This record gives sequence, C-alpha cells and structure tokens, in this order.
Amino acid sequence: MNLEALTDFNLVASHGGFGRASRVSGRSKATLSRRVAELEQSLGVRLIDRGSHSLRLTDEGRSLHDRTDGLLSEIAEAGEAVVLGAATPRGRLRVSAPVVFAHVVLGRIAARFALTYPDVQLEIVAEDRKVDPVEDGFDLIIRIDPSADEQLVGRRFLYDERFVVAPPDMAMPEGDGSVVRAVLLSASPPGQVWRLAKGEGREVALTPQPILRLSSLLMVREAVLAGAGAALLPKLLVADDIAAGRLVLWGVHAGPPVEIWALQSARRLIGAKVRAFLDILDRSFPERIVTPAS
Repeated sequence: MNLEALTDFNLVASHGGFGRASRVSGRSKATLSRRVAELEQSLGVRLIDRGSHSLRLTDEGRSLHDRTDGLLSEIAEAGEAVVLGAATPRGRLRVSAPVVFAHVVLGRIAARFALTYPDVQLEIVAEDRKVDPVEDGFDLIIRIDPSADEQLVGRRFLYDERFVVAPPDMAMPEGDGSVVRAVLLSASPPGQVWRLAKGEGREVALTPQPILRLSSLLMVREAVLAGAGAALLPKLLVADDIAAGRLVLWGVHAGPPVEIWALQSARRLIGAKVRAFLDILDRSFPERIVTPAS
C-alpha cells in the first residue's frame, strides 16, 4: 500500500472533501483525486462515492480511514520527535472511560492535562459500553477489572474498593444475615448478599432488601444521600461523602480490590501524547489508591 496515497485519502476523508483538503494542505484537487484513485485501484475497492454532491465514504473507505488515520498520525508524530530531538505531545487524543470514573475523576485530570500540554486536543468520552480502540477510534481506554485480552496492552494505575454505605440516621443491624433496606443497581442479581470484611478472615453478611432499583451508580448514590437506604458503591464515588459526614461507612465489601486499567491496542506504539496522559494519571494517584479529594 502506498503510504503517500493513504495519507492523501485520510486527508480528504478527515476534511470532508477534495476542496477542503486542498485548501488545508495546499495540494491541488487533481493531485489528491489522482492519489485516491491510485489507492482504490491498488486495493481493488471503491473508497469514495463520487456521485454524491458531498463526500461520502463507502463502508470500505470508512473502515480504512478509522483503522489508519490514527496510525499515520502516530508515524508523523514520531518523525517530528526525531527531527526535534524530543517527543513533544501534539495532535488529537481520544480517551474512553466508564461513566462514574469519568464524572468523578477525569474532569480535573483533563483540565490539568490541557494546561500542561496545550498542543494536544484531548477528548474524553464517558460511556459504559465495551469499546474497541481501533474500531471506535480511541487512543486509550480505561476499564474496571478488565478480562484478559491479547488485543490490548496497558497497565493498572489504580486500586479501588467497594463500600457498603448508608445515610447517617440509618443504624447498621448487628446480626449476621440481617436484612437491610437497600438501593440496588437494576442489573444486580437476585439473592445478592453483601459480605463485609471484619478482619482476621471474619465476615458479616447482610441481605439487601431492595426498595429501589436504579440503572446507574450515580443515581444510586443520590438516592442514598436522600435517605432511601443503604447501598454497595465504589469508594471512588463516596469517599468524599464519608469524609464530609454525608454518608456513613458500614464496612468494606470482602473480596479482592477493584483494578482500574489504562489500555490501548496492541497494534499501536505508545505515542508521546498517550505517555503524557498516563503520566498525569500516575501523578494523580501516587499511592495507587483512592483518597478523598478534601
């Protein structure tokens, strides 16, 4: 595949047409059109529908653009780093993160990153679906307790815990196996039991009696703050509420800690802008554990 022709194709696809790509790059429309035609011929597929008034990529064109545009940017970035003698973060950086983590943590981290690296255009997408970094066009994805995936590489940068919390005026039952008024996630399995670690291998079991089922952890927290009942929530989400006395900690849920990972496609090199973002993450959690912001 001719990389110059591929670069011209991605230039046209990114700017929505030959005319705009020509104005941005200073290359003639005829040259860009010829290069795209050469690429189509070498691949044996049509990449752009030329019959429409505005540029429309074919399915094959869209797939090729999504898969190669980021890679070519990384290659260009690497070349610039060699010329400049240093890896200067620049360009677009797209990050996908779970909704709770993004809302609670990443606003502050994103602001710090933007002020430190003004040549990087950072976009963070908060979503709980399992994205594919290549297909969905992300440079980095953050996942909670990810399963092993040979297509992804990365590192764990944070541990979290699950807390059973309640409103301050709600007394914790003392008996093992007690039933408690609770707010649960809609996806919680029936017959759920909360097991609280009490040290020396001992546990106390509580049986949540749901009076509310809500579809997001953010909604569950708000309901507990309003006095609806107890809930099992990540420390990340309620540490500040506990420190401020808005919620009471009944105990830490037994089991291994929650692991939070930053991952990227195994097919891509770690570019300067990804390294810079990872460095900001590491500096934001020097102890690798969640602590109250206050």
